[in-house]
Amino acid sequence: MDITNNDAEQQQDSTQDYGVLQELGDCYASVGNYEEAQKCYAKAAGLEPDEPGPYVGLGVVALQSANGGLDDAEIAFRVARRLDAGCSKAYAGLAMVAQQRADYKKAFDMYLKCLELDIDNLVALLGLFQTSCQMGSFAKVIHYLELYLNMHPGDTSVMFPLAALYMKDGRLERAKKMLLELLDLDPDNNDAAGLLEEVEHCLAKARQKGVQAG
Repeated sequence: MDITNNDAEQQQDSTQDYGVLQELGDCYASVGNYEEAQKCYAKAAGLEPDEPGPYVGLGVVALQSANGGLDDAEIAFRVARRLDAGCSKAYAGLAMVAQQRADYKKAFDMYLKCLELDIDNLVALLGLFQTSCQMGSFAKVIHYLELYLNMHPGDTSVMFPLAALYMKDGRLERAKKMLLELLDLDPDNNDAAGLLEEVEHCLAKARQKGVQAG
């Protein structure tokens, strides 16, 4: 009986240690101390080898490697996905690897998969926007950005790319409305002001063509 209790206590301690190491790794990574983050994630993976979290962390650290750790990052994210097929961060990581390799089709698909699992993943949303601009495919991105903005109204980091996509898609009035709302929230946003000027110029040209045609 004592042996069983000891085993249970050891398992509980191991789980607690894992959680501490994982959080510590995340903290180190957030401040750019990737060497210490890597050590924490490696120890966490040793304690809980079936958890995807440490491998996601190791993948993120590898992406930041000055020596170009894309292969190491891809391996780590693949391990995380194998351990948990519903790990949205693993798909986001694989998308970032593909994007850095200029494989925009694969990156686009991986970002979409991530967003199917977690619509709140802002990294995937903005990555999807970047890859869509490379591919000239906007409809799905607009859909996901609109969903996110419905849940997080007033998020200017999403409002600007959505307005840009509306413009690229020829939806100039919607782009103008979005940019005016953005500038109400952030009057000093020079990028938004510049894009609004461009949109209004396009609208004026469209109206002029309409007058000439009539």
